[in-house]
Amino acid sequence: MSFFTSLSGLKGAQSDLSVISNNVANVASIGFKKSRAEFGDLISASPLQSGTVAGQGTRLKSISQQFTQGGFQTSDRALDLAISGQGFFVTKTDSQISFTRNGAFSIDENRYLIDSNGSDVQVLPVDTNGSVTATGIASAQNLQIPYTAGTPKASTTLDLNVTLPTDADLPANREAYQSSIPYAFDRFDTQSYNYSSATTVYDSAGKPQQATIYYTRITAPDETTGQSKWEARLFIGDQAASADGTTTTDPTPLELTFNSDGTLASPTGSTQFSAVLPSGASEPISLQLTYGTSTRQASSTFSPSSFRQDGKAAGQLNNIAVASDGLITATFSDGTTQKLGKIMIANFANPNGLRQLGDSRWGVTGLSGDPIVSEAGSGSAGLIQSGALEQANVDITEELVALITAQRNFSANSKAIETANNMTQTIVNLRT
Repeated sequence: MSFFTSLSGLKGAQSDLSVISNNVANVASIGFKKSRAEFGDLISASPLQSGTVAGQGTRLKSISQQFTQGGFQTSDRALDLAISGQGFFVTKTDSQISFTRNGAFSIDENRYLIDSNGSDVQVLPVDTNGSVTATGIASAQNLQIPYTAGTPKASTTLDLNVTLPTDADLPANREAYQSSIPYAFDRFDTQSYNYSSATTVYDSAGKPQQATIYYTRITAPDETTGQSKWEARLFIGDQAASADGTTTTDPTPLELTFNSDGTLASPTGSTQFSAVLPSGASEPISLQLTYGTSTRQASSTFSPSSFRQDGKAAGQLNNIAVASDGLITATFSDGTTQKLGKIMIANFANPNGLRQLGDSRWGVTGLSGDPIVSEAGSGSAGLIQSGALEQANVDITEELVALITAQRNFSANSKAIETANNMTQTIVNLRT
């Protein structure tokens, strides 16, 4: 019987070596939890037997998982998450729900939050204030990160101020015009205008277009009145708008008149330009141009200032932040924020009863009990740390010591089998 007793020891030592080897192999696996082989002794005894009996060997009772906290590895990614305390992240692939401590999350091509296995990370729904609106595993939902937020608005007004030089010359083409040669404005010909300035405006879909104003001097200061005149031509994208508010083949420029002291004499109010449809715009853009009181003619350089328009594009995603309670907040370029959901945390009455699925994932069994779902920091659920990943809870020194012990156990049982074999051989030789 000693042969079979030692054989059970060999099998036990081999199982122990396998468990330890698996722990060592996964020392770099994010969210990995080490296991421990647990053994029991075998006793063969009858009901009428009394006293101590020789054991019949050992058996593997179970391989228990050790759900102790692993160390944190810092990261520069906001979507790298770690749970400080108890609980599991909840993920879903098709209809299969699994649980993990691996918080290396990312965004897929459809902008859904996924884990490193491509499963959808489950979150709890929240209202605009970030308060959870539904609880329980049935309320779990996938999280899609929006790329834009807010409603775009078409530009309708453009307020500005500009300083035009008193000593500006007439453009070369304008001088030719004064000599009775036909004058032709060409925005691609810098000889046909003096200055230009530009800003960005938007159509109704929030698509940007460049609004450019070209300034051309018409007359120098009059010797009698001291007044001088300029023309302002408005282009939106590749289309010229008309200052008379109508669409014509030859758009009318806006005439600016300055007094002898440099103040703006006209126009005194707003000018409605005609609507134009530049290339790339979804709908026509019509601007009302207003020159402010700071617009003047002075002995200085050309200086456009105070461009203000009332349109806007939809806000573009700038940043994703995850709070310690799991609340995910998106920040957009227009300054708005949006509460997207709270990371779902699941706990179990008996985590050791979970079924291993591989890749640091576990599934529910009858031994584990149903998941107890909550938000981070509530009840027994731990807090979430953004910009960190939980390392495997494997102590490599401890595992190497256990590996030596298991190896010696294997060697000792091998020696016992060899001794039993020698004794049996000796007995056989005695009989012969």
